[in-house]
Amino acid sequence: MLGRIAATLVPVLGRLSVTSETAGPVAPGSIVAANHSSLADPGVVLAALRRLGTEPVVMATAGLWKVPVLGGVLRAGGHIPVHRGTARAAAALDGAAAALAAGRVVLIYGEGGLPDRRDSGDERPRPFRTGLARLAVATGAPVVPLGQCGARRLSSGGTAKQLAGIATAPLRRPALHVHLGTPLHLEGAVPEATAAAHRAVTAAWRRAERCCRREGPTG
Repeated sequence: MLGRIAATLVPVLGRLSVTSETAGPVAPGSIVAANHSSLADPGVVLAALRRLGTEPVVMATAGLWKVPVLGGVLRAGGHIPVHRGTARAAAALDGAAAALAAGRVVLIYGEGGLPDRRDSGDERPRPFRTGLARLAVATGAPVVPLGQCGARRLSSGGTAKQLAGIATAPLRRPALHVHLGTPLHLEGAVPEATAAAHRAVTAAWRRAERCCRREGPTG
């Protein structure tokens, strides 16, 4: 359901384009690791993945499950709440591992949060937390690096600016680009695996950022 909603709304808000280094949908049992820059980018990523024929399970902050309507959609879709900073945080990795074993694709944000900057500019992914690497090493699941650019032109800054950005987006039509890199297997110690994942997602983001520039003004 989230994918269908995103695929309907995102093209209204901006000009979405998608590139991938591998043809077809993301392979079942894969982890998609994306950069996180805006409250709007999960919608952009879900719309892009659906265009490629992939409907992932999303790992997201547990607070979203308390939002009316959205919480019900997340529960119905089998998405995975992450209780950050609590003893229950590790349980999210168990849930993700079970989803992978069942052949689902899991979408995870390695940065674990949003940047502090208030303007609408994009920047390279910030350092990753270890959850992505621990999940990939423990399960052996391939990691598909995903870079997205342009979502901050839809939503960034304070609450008023974010609402204004979404309201004016259909008129501005900012360029949005999502690029999927070549899948990789993370092996060895968690710090090295985390660094390898960060490099791969950063490379995918750079490709997306170049595409955004070529596709014209970003609103």
